[in-house]
Parts: sequence; structure tokens; C-alpha cells
Amino acid sequence: MSDDRHAAAISTLGTSGVARTRIGSEASERASRAWWDADADAYHRTHGDFLGVDTSAGEFVWCPEGLHEGDVHLLGDVAGKRILEVGCGSAPCARWLASQGADVVGLDLSMGMLARGVAAMDESGGRVPLVQAGAETLPFRDESFDAACSAFGAVPFVADSARVMAEVARVLRPGGLWVFAVNHPIRWIFPDDPGPRGLTATLPYFDRTPYVEVDDDGVPTYVEHHRTIGDRVREAVGAGLEVRDIIEPEWPEWLDREWGQWSPLRGQLFPGTAIFVTRKPA
Repeated sequence: MSDDRHAAAISTLGTSGVARTRIGSEASERASRAWWDADADAYHRTHGDFLGVDTSAGEFVWCPEGLHEGDVHLLGDVAGKRILEVGCGSAPCARWLASQGADVVGLDLSMGMLARGVAAMDESGGRVPLVQAGAETLPFRDESFDAACSAFGAVPFVADSARVMAEVARVLRPGGLWVFAVNHPIRWIFPDDPGPRGLTATLPYFDRTPYVEVDDDGVPTYVEHHRTIGDRVREAVGAGLEVRDIIEPEWPEWLDREWGQWSPLRGQLFPGTAIFVTRKPA
């Protein structure tokens, strides 16, 4: 179950145990909305500085390994492009894209996370439109974006990630990129621990049963869904997208920071993040 950094959310939601059980889209979405609303303040106390949430123009950090879009340009030249960020949280990535000349919309399920983004924009003066909605049904017209991105937003937390791929493909214009970062599927087999305990495999890689935290009545309060690398590829291809690259960032020598299960110890041995670069055919 989640560690002490999430104590406020655990207390608010009455989380009392863990269940490995199947869970559908409606229950999964309800749990994720409640969790991220309850955990928004604690999340930003822990990670806000690293993500650049309160900087004047935001930052676009793809993953706990510190990969920055300004260095890797996975979305290419964004100036003048209309871009959707799926699972934007408090929207530092969307704000950074806007500072580079993009026309950006941020979407997230959690009003608590979006409110934190509004507060950051109130301080900086910059603005990007934010929409509260789930990723499995995007409230946008067909072919209305030049690109879409997600840095650990939505994809690992939805029951039907294939539907997310299809929805993103629908709203992309021909030739548009869809780049999304998720926890590397190999991490599923290890305990969620940054220390030595997290180096011993304990779960089958092929067991797709979600990780679910529940309250005393068995109601889900937190959910993560597992897909293999092959699953992710098939979902993207099934949505009509081309998979152009899969990036597995190495742990940088300069980074001595732990982020939940991410740590220098584990990062030196196996990847923690997978970034999928896909494209809608022209």
C-alpha cells in the first residue's frame, strides 16, 4: 500500500488494504478522480519543484529520470502547433509547450490537480485552457490537434487504455504525433520499493490483474493497470498508429533523487520508464 507521503489521501479515502482484482472503467475512473483530488497537495509538496510546477513558464519533464522535452524534442518543433496534453495534472508540461509557441489544451480527470495548475498560472500570469474529463472519452472533435502527449498521465490509470489510444488517434490530424510516458512494464514484477527489497521479482510479468487499494467496504480508492510492452504496441497499432520509437531512459549520473519506487539503485539495473513515440499516418 502507499507510503507515508500519501497519508492524508489514505486517511481521507479510508484506504485499508490492497486487492488484486479486475476493475472496470467506471470504478477505475471514480477511484482515480478521488485519489488525485485527495493527494494533490502532498504530490506537489513532494514533486512540484522537480516538475517545475511553480516556475513562470512551467517545465516539461517526461519522467523521474529527468528527461526534458527541451533536450530530446520528442514532439519536434511545437511552435504554431495545436497540442493536447492527456492527464496534464497541474499542467507544467502544457505551460512549457505554450511558452515554446504551441497552442495547448490540458486535460485531466482531477479537479484537485487542475486547481493546482490554475493557482500556478495565477502566479505566473500565463494561461493555457484546462479541461476536466477522462481520457477514455475525449471531448474534442475529430482531427483537431497536431500532436498529443502524456507524461505519466492517464494511461497507467485507465481500465481501457486501448480506448485511450483510439480516442487520441481520432482527435489527431494526419501526420500527428502521440507520445506518452508510462512506468516501464518490467517494474510490475518487483515490489514498489526504491531499496534492496525492490530488486527481487515477486509477480509474473504476464499477470495483468490491476493493483487496487480499497477501503473497509472493498471500494477501490487507488488503481493502476498493467500492460506489457507488447500490449502497448498492439493497442497503438490497433488504433491505426505507427510506433516510431520506444525510449527507455537510463538513470543519469547526476540524479541522486528518489521518486517513489524510482531510485539510483534500481535505475542502474533496469528501466523505470517507457516512452512510446507514435504517429498517425499522413
